[in-house]
Amino acid sequence: MNSRKKLIAGNWKMNKTSADAVLLVNEIVAEVGRQTVVDVVVCPPFTSLESVSRALDGSAVKLGAQNMHPEASGAFTGEVSAPMLRAFFTTHVILGHSERRAYFGETDALVNRKVLAALKNQLKPIVCVGETLAEREAGTTLKVVQTQLEAGLEGVSKELAASLIIAYEPVWAIGTGKVATTAQAQEVHAFIRGLLTKLYGEPVAQKVRILYGGSMKPSNAPDLLAQNDIDGGLIGGASLEARGFVELVTAAAAASAP
Repeated sequence: MNSRKKLIAGNWKMNKTSADAVLLVNEIVAEVGRQTVVDVVVCPPFTSLESVSRALDGSAVKLGAQNMHPEASGAFTGEVSAPMLRAFFTTHVILGHSERRAYFGETDALVNRKVLAALKNQLKPIVCVGETLAEREAGTTLKVVQTQLEAGLEGVSKELAASLIIAYEPVWAIGTGKVATTAQAQEVHAFIRGLLTKLYGEPVAQKVRILYGGSMKPSNAPDLLAQNDIDGGLIGGASLEARGFVELVTAAAAASAP
C-alpha cells in the first residue's frame, strides 16, 4: 500500500445554479465533511464559488475551480484569474480538461501557462491528459499522454511538482457509459508515474496523485481504486447528486484501509 492519500474530486461542469450548488454541497458535507481519510474536492461553476465556499467553511471538503486564465488580471472579457479564485479560498483548479481542449481549442502550451500560474498562486492544478477513441484505436494512447504531460508540465520545478495532481481521462469514456478496463486504466496510470519519475525523480513521482477521470461510478470504483497507481477519481456525472458521490468517497476510504 502506498502512502498517497486518495482524492475524490467532483467536476460539476456547467450544472447547478448557486442555490442548487449550496443544496448539493450541504448534503455532501453532512455525509463526508468531517472525515479526513480521503481528500474531497468539489468544483462548481464560477457563479457558485462564493456560495459554495461559504457552505464549506469549517468542513474538510475543499473547493476547486474548473478552469482559469493564466494572467493575473487584464482585458480578458469573460475570464477568471488565479487571484480571483484564491479570494474564495479555492485550493484546486482543473486545467486542460478534454472538453476545454476539444470545444475551446486549448493547446498544451496554453495549459502549461495555466499550470505555472496556478502553482505561482498556491493552487493545486488537476492537470488532465487523455486520448480520444481514434487515438486509442490507432495505438497512440501512450504517445498522446506523454506529449500532453511533458508539454503541460514544461518549466514546473522539482520543488513544486509534488503539488501537482494528474487526471487521466480517456476521452472516449467520458459521459459515454464506456469505461476503460481496470487493466487499461492502471497501465496508463503506471506509464504516467514512470514519466513523472523521469522528469522529477522517484521520490517526487511517488508523491504525485494520479486520478482516473473516465466514468468512475460506485460499481467500478472499488476495483479501480485498488490499483497501485490509481489514487482517486475526477468525477463528472456521478458528482451531481450527493448519494453517488458520497459512495465514491466511501469506496476510496475503504481502499485506503491498511
